[in-house]
Amino acid sequence: MSFSIAGKSVIVTGAANGVGLAIGLRFAEAGANVMFADMDEDRLVAELGDRAEKEENIQFFAGDLRQKLTIANLLSATIDAFDRVDILVNASRQVAVSDPLDPEADEMEALLEQNLMTSLRLSQAVAKRMICQAEREENEEGPVGAIVNLSSIAAQRAHPKLLAYSVSTAALNQMTRSLAVALAPERIRVNAVAFGSVMSTSLKNTLKGNEECRADVVAHTPLGRIAKAEEVAEAVQFLASEGAGFITGQIMIVDGGRTLLDSVAAPAH
Repeated sequence: MSFSIAGKSVIVTGAANGVGLAIGLRFAEAGANVMFADMDEDRLVAELGDRAEKEENIQFFAGDLRQKLTIANLLSATIDAFDRVDILVNASRQVAVSDPLDPEADEMEALLEQNLMTSLRLSQAVAKRMICQAEREENEEGPVGAIVNLSSIAAQRAHPKLLAYSVSTAALNQMTRSLAVALAPERIRVNAVAFGSVMSTSLKNTLKGNEECRADVVAHTPLGRIAKAEEVAEAVQFLASEGAGFITGQIMIVDGGRTLLDSVAAPAH
C-alpha cells in the first residue's frame, strides 16, 4: 500500500510558519500540488515567494479564513491553480492563555471561532467540492478525498490557564469524529493529529529564554526531547495517503509519550 501523495492537490491552512509550513513543504517535496493558506501575507511571501515563482506545484493564498467569503475565494484559487482539491489539512490554530474564572474573558469565543469553526466551514466547503469531482469523474469505487485536522493533547489534559484552548481542541476532535461518520458514505476520510511536545511556533515562543520551562517539557516527555515540526508533517502525510485508506475518525497522538504520564504536567501546546 502506497504512502505517496504525488499528484494530489492539497490545501494547507496556517501554512506561513511552524507546523503548517512544515506540512506544506513536506507535501510539495513529496510531489503534491500545494496551496499554502494563511492570514500573514508578508510571511507567506517571505517563505514561499521564490518557490512559487519557480515551482509549479506551490501556490499561496492570504486571507482571514474566519470570513466565509475568504473560504470561497481560497477554494476558487485552488481550483484555478490545480483544477481540483484532494486533501485538506486544517493546520491553522491559535493558543491563548486566560484566567478561567474571569467572566469577562473572551478567549473562549475567539478560540472556538479560530480552532473549531474555521476548520468546520472549510471542511464542509472542500468536502462538497470533492463530492462534485467524484460525480463528474464517475468515480464510484476509489477514494474521494482526505481531511486532516491539527489538534493538541490539550484536548485531554486539564491545565487551568489553557481552558479555552483545551475546549476548542476537544471540540475539534469531536468534529473530526462526527465528520468522519458523515462523510464516510462519500468515501472522504477525516482524521486528526494531536501533538504536544513539538517545536511549533507557539511552543517556540513559550520556551524563548525560558530554559526551566524547556527542561520541564522534556522531563514530562518519555522520549526525552521536543519533536521537530517535520515529524508531525510525516504523520499528517500518512493519514492523507492511501496507506491510511481504512482509517477514519481517529485522533493520532504525536507527543513523545507525554499523555502517558500524569495529566498535571507542563502546559500542552
